[in-house]
Amino acid sequence: MEKKLTFKDYLFIGSMLFGLFFGAGNLIFPVHMGQEAGGNIFFANLGFLITGIGLPFLGVVAIGMSQSSGLYDLATRINKKYAMVFTILLYLVIGPFFALPRLATTSFEIGVAPFVPRESHTLFLAVFSLLFFALAWWVSRKPTKLLDYVGKFLNPLFLLLLGILLLFAFLNPMGTVSSADVAVSYDTHPFFTGFTQGYNTLDALASLAFGIIIVTTIKGMGVTKPATIAIDTVKSGSISILLMGIIYTLLAYMGTMSLGKFPISENGGVALAQIANHYLGRTGSFLLALIVITACLKTAIGLITAFAETFVELFPRRSYQLFIAVASILPGIFANVGLTKIIEFSTPVLMFIYPLAMTLILLALLSPLFGHHQIVYQMTTAFTLIASILDGLNASPALIKETSFVQFLLSAAENYLPFFAIGMGWILPAGLGFLLGILLSLTKRSEKEN
Repeated sequence: MEKKLTFKDYLFIGSMLFGLFFGAGNLIFPVHMGQEAGGNIFFANLGFLITGIGLPFLGVVAIGMSQSSGLYDLATRINKKYAMVFTILLYLVIGPFFALPRLATTSFEIGVAPFVPRESHTLFLAVFSLLFFALAWWVSRKPTKLLDYVGKFLNPLFLLLLGILLLFAFLNPMGTVSSADVAVSYDTHPFFTGFTQGYNTLDALASLAFGIIIVTTIKGMGVTKPATIAIDTVKSGSISILLMGIIYTLLAYMGTMSLGKFPISENGGVALAQIANHYLGRTGSFLLALIVITACLKTAIGLITAFAETFVELFPRRSYQLFIAVASILPGIFANVGLTKIIEFSTPVLMFIYPLAMTLILLALLSPLFGHHQIVYQMTTAFTLIASILDGLNASPALIKETSFVQFLLSAAENYLPFFAIGMGWILPAGLGFLLGILLSLTKRSEKEN
């Protein structure tokens, strides 16, 4: 007999999903955005929430509703070669190359660095990275225990600790939101600036990875019918997304209010440290260390698990244990590059891959409306790919961006591609590709009928 999940089950699964999503970037980027957006925080936060929680929710729903077995299965609707390349690239971005090292470096710089001498940071970072990923690897060995580790223990602990800091910030605000200064980047287009800032959380990408973990967890609880699994995925995801939206908004407004006492910080990690120290002194620094390390550890566990399960699917001759080792050792090495460098290297890759992930999510959701025709997937993706390359080049380091050929391409994009200057140049090409795909699918159907 088909099992029906209870509200308590949805709550635990939603808590697990929230725990998997809410890591380093989810803490530091909303706070920094709040400081830069100042009095324009309402519209900036609205844009941030669309990419920060709206797209991740749609990603989870897309995996559940499409009844796909994971990202690779979903991306094969474009074609198998593209699916292989896109899946590997996405998992490297949210895994050992960018997101996982960032979790360790953020944990260290906010949670550990304030307590150790500056001249010893390099050594302590190396030791911390080793211990951090050793613990994440140990928990990831048994993915069936994720619900217990993350949903029932780590996530409630994280929420309790963060709640204490937020309570102090709102009961005794440092300044007012309406009178806060606005940085140049948020002066004219706060909504779109906030929208692209949401990319930094990596959550829309992670949703395509975590969606299958939720589906697997629901199946493990006794639900077998695909339609019921899809509905349960949506219900569980709704709980997670609501919680994320509330916390993002509180963090962003806390960042804005902090301008009453502090100037705009170098990054959200510095701002969080200042806020915690202001309200609780040395105890605040210790509390923040626990908040950050708990948040990053639970996300690391989810990413390592998702990475290993997907690569076992792509390369079935290799074992799950091998891939969790790879996903733990590599970021342990890359983490020693430092947080600033990791963010610098990851930005152009994110600007390239995010539009492709967003269009795949939207296509999966709209698929029943156009009869699941492959040509619609292919044309939308092909047109988006062109704009994604330009967005990636525009965010590249000067060594690449300032070459004459790249400057020629970027100049043409600025002149002829709407919204390119605000990082949204992919919208028109994606729309044109979608419409062309629809027309081609209708033409093919008409030819078959004749």
